Amino acid sequence: MESKPLTPSRLQSLDAYRGFVMLLMMAEVLRFHRIHEALPDNGFWSFLAYNQDHVDWAGCSLHDLIQPSFSFLVGVALPYSLASRQQSGQSTGKQWGHALRRSLILILLGIFLRSMGREQTNFTFEDTLTQIGLGYPFLFALGFAKPTGQWIAFAVLVIGYWLMFILYPLPGPGFSYEAVGVPPDWAHHYTGLMAHFNKNSNLAWAFDTCFLNLFPRAKPFLFNGGGYATLSFIPTLATMLLGLQAGRWLKSGSESTVLVRRFLLAALIGIVLGILVHLVGLCPVVKRIWTPAWVLFSGGCCFALLALFYFVIDVKKVHRWAYFLIVIGTNSIAAYCIAHLIEHFVMGSFYTHFGASPFQIFGPVYEPLLAGAATLLVYWLILRWMYRRKLFIRI
Repeated sequence: MESKPLTPSRLQSLDAYRGFVMLLMMAEVLRFHRIHEALPDNGFWSFLAYNQDHVDWAGCSLHDLIQPSFSFLVGVALPYSLASRQQSGQSTGKQWGHALRRSLILILLGIFLRSMGREQTNFTFEDTLTQIGLGYPFLFALGFAKPTGQWIAFAVLVIGYWLMFILYPLPGPGFSYEAVGVPPDWAHHYTGLMAHFNKNSNLAWAFDTCFLNLFPRAKPFLFNGGGYATLSFIPTLATMLLGLQAGRWLKSGSESTVLVRRFLLAALIGIVLGILVHLVGLCPVVKRIWTPAWVLFSGGCCFALLALFYFVIDVKKVHRWAYFLIVIGTNSIAAYCIAHLIEHFVMGSFYTHFGASPFQIFGPVYEPLLAGAATLLVYWLILRWMYRRKLFIRI
């Protein structure tokens, strides 16, 4: 028997997926790496620690999927947003005004959060919010285009970004990798075409040594320690375009079984192509500079996760378990800010009023885990309070 198309005003699967992504970010307070350091031979904690951190360069952990998923879901939501604003009678000019205002707020909020604890404004544009903010006006414009035009734009972004890196000259023999924070014998150095994507010696790094020094800084910008770059907003836009296509499919009213097959096929194509491009030596799968191979691979992973959440929650109607995630996902901006702003206050308050003893009931090794779990619970209770009172932060 064929399933009927779902036409709810808000798909719970999207909120649950978004909540899952934000939970991964907020759960950094669990400090799995601290337990792994204390128990280095324990495979379980080694696995959890690996997936709670970014890989050094090429490859992917679960933590690496936070930013592409968040970006992907921005694209998924756009067709619904455009339809809602058009139905309410908003003019194109007013819609553009909202899009540009949203872009500016995201950029400024990202800079603000990255400046916490610093002596002056930290002008940086590589974090999740600023990357989405930089690309959002272009995503909004493409939201009015036909699917063919959107796919053409996607191809231009991916291939064009690859060509930009390939055409940028490799560093000469006298280049000092140590001066840009990279050991000369670093295991992740590539040769051939892949060398154009090496850490802090590529086009994006060169751009930032010029661009970021246009802003007031305590000292000149020489490199980003993690290799992250401003120009990543270009391929991040490609990731958002994949989400835009997924949103179009969801909104089309197609049979749910057809949608799940489309998502799974897109997931398979993206993951296989991304790995293949890496293996043949055209481009590595690197999240930190959002390589074209990463766009394909991570985009495939996003489609797979969307298929999973959509099938379980909106098709099979198994959704009671997802309440925990939906509370987070419906207030993702609040969750993002909470995780960045009040961690030290909440955790410090626990130690001030209760001391360390409650967190050492399983021994000092697990103290960071229990203290982090208590902090994470406070995060969720705040979001639940907002959810029950319908207090949602929208940009």
